[in-house]
Amino acid sequence: MRFILAVLTLIACCHRPLDVYGQSAEPTRADSLRGAAAGRFEIGVGINDRIPEQKENWPLLKQQFSIITPENCMKPQSIQRTLGAFDFQVPDRFVEFAVTHDLRIVGHCLVWAKDDRTYDWYYKEGDRALNGQELNARMRSDIHKLVSRYRGKIAMWDVVNEALDDGEEYLRPSGWVSACGETFIAEAFRAAHEADPEALLIYNDYNNELPKKREKMLRLIRSLQEQNVPLHAIGLQGHYEIDRIPFDEIEQTIVDVRKLGLKVVVSELDIDVIPRGRWWAENGKYREELATLDPYPNGLPDDLQQRLAEQYAKLFSIFAKHSDAILRVSFWNLHDGESWLNYFPWKRVNHPLLFDRDRLPKPAYDAVLKALATRS
Repeated sequence: MRFILAVLTLIACCHRPLDVYGQSAEPTRADSLRGAAAGRFEIGVGINDRIPEQKENWPLLKQQFSIITPENCMKPQSIQRTLGAFDFQVPDRFVEFAVTHDLRIVGHCLVWAKDDRTYDWYYKEGDRALNGQELNARMRSDIHKLVSRYRGKIAMWDVVNEALDDGEEYLRPSGWVSACGETFIAEAFRAAHEADPEALLIYNDYNNELPKKREKMLRLIRSLQEQNVPLHAIGLQGHYEIDRIPFDEIEQTIVDVRKLGLKVVVSELDIDVIPRGRWWAENGKYREELATLDPYPNGLPDDLQQRLAEQYAKLFSIFAKHSDAILRVSFWNLHDGESWLNYFPWKRVNHPLLFDRDRLPKPAYDAVLKALATRS
């Protein structure tokens, strides 16, 4: 694992991208996120699967970011829509685009440990439910097929996504847990490592910086380490809401993960400026009201732009302070117009990222550069 991390650090520091005209273009600290973070951690972005056809997005992508995550096309439900029928057309094009343009890749994700993200047929053989050994064998075979296909081309994999429970249970109740207990997690990491021993392997989740879920995550890490499972990093998704970002808990989580000898990746960063928490409150009591809420269709007011900038700056100050533990910070979507938060959990015009719908930097962008320019 030390060798893998050392190589990744060297690549992050020495990587020289090509600009849109094919010339060597090493961004400086003054003109890009990736340049400002150089020597600390990589700056990445989750992007639309159709990026090979979106030439209008290439200049921004290649100036600012060095590592990319496909938004959907490598998820299990996209790869295999019926048993045994694998469709690699879109991920193949995504990988070819990244390799051609000298961008590194995060594979996302091998196992999404939720029943609403796993086809019901996956747990069965005909009408019979698979037992744990059978389900683990099916999963291992599928992981080998996908990871081996892109061996040497994908730098990191989100191996297991969102397995921890949000309530009182340890693991989220699912067909995975019913059949396999906790074993599917370890088996997924082992299979990924067998298929590509040089890839860095990540457990990824949301709200895992909050105290109760963090304790479950630390328990999972210790369990996997005791089994000598090849786990290299923990992903904090980082889907935050403005004025509700748990800064202290984020910092404590980074410290706790580092103590266990792992790296941290911030895997899906954005800040929702139209907080969505009430959508799930009181069994959906407020959903009818929220479904019509669209307060910023023509852009953010200046005071909200400033608050967004200040909160992004505070986040990146924490990341910079703990850069010895941070491997990567990836935003989720390239600019405001492409953000998933324009549609989830209801349709509204959202502004959660550093670049606006015209792909121009917002005050938050300058605030992040300033935070990264401050060296302790």
